[in-house]
Amino acid sequence: MVLHCHVTPSDWTKYVGESEAAGGSYNRILPFLLGSAPMLDDDRVSLPEVDGRDLSDAYGWATARPRVITLAEDARPLWRIVRRYARILGETLPEGQAVFIERTAEQTLRVAACLAASECSEHITDEMLSAAFTLVHRSVQDAVRITKGATSPKVKRQPLSLEDKVRARIEMHGGRATSSQILPYVGATAVEVRALPGIVVTEERQRVGRPAVVFSLADDSARDTERMKPEVVAAGQRAETDGNGAKVVSMDAYRPEPTQATEPAPEPQRSKPLVDSNPFRALL
Repeated sequence: MVLHCHVTPSDWTKYVGESEAAGGSYNRILPFLLGSAPMLDDDRVSLPEVDGRDLSDAYGWATARPRVITLAEDARPLWRIVRRYARILGETLPEGQAVFIERTAEQTLRVAACLAASECSEHITDEMLSAAFTLVHRSVQDAVRITKGATSPKVKRQPLSLEDKVRARIEMHGGRATSSQILPYVGATAVEVRALPGIVVTEERQRVGRPAVVFSLADDSARDTERMKPEVVAAGQRAETDGNGAKVVSMDAYRPEPTQATEPAPEPQRSKPLVDSNPFRALL
């Protein structure tokens, strides 16, 4: 039985790891990386017609009775090369990649047997084995590309705790959230959320129905309580309220501190001119 399927490389990396491949199931698969087909974008190019009558006849020949398909003598030298190639790959590649290509020689033989059956032949010729090895060699290259990061450790996201989830929901709703805004999204009951540290639970009465259960953070509640404390008016001030409800603080008396008069700075004394002590200058 042959199964064809399409898997994205990201899904392959996510779901097929080294531990899954170690079981030996995935090395029975021939993965191929697909590229774009430019001819599909050109409406002027049509796909070639395929005559499937020969394949139908070959299928009838292969299923008519049990058959044994063996290697022809001219294909044995190439078969030894294929086996040596598979052994070298298994010894060279990292273990996380080698597990995907352990059956390279067997896969080559299976593909060659299918080619022989399509020719209604019970012998695998050198040409058939070469064509099969070309296909499997391409699959080996693609398997190595796909599993290039299989041996690197995968970074797993640390799941959020219930407390972190509840805090995130409360902060998202502005610091206060009802039970309907939290419980369905954190996967917990009201009893579990009430038991969390740092979570304050209050009830708000509504006009109709039962009181609403409101969850808030303890630090936010303390901040709100501090904000609601009455302001202390200092001595000598009077607190009033204007028409809009805002508090206006006025001073009963404003006594500026007396300022001491500053003494003028003494003027610098000018130096007196020196007295001419030469008595003979007047006679000149």
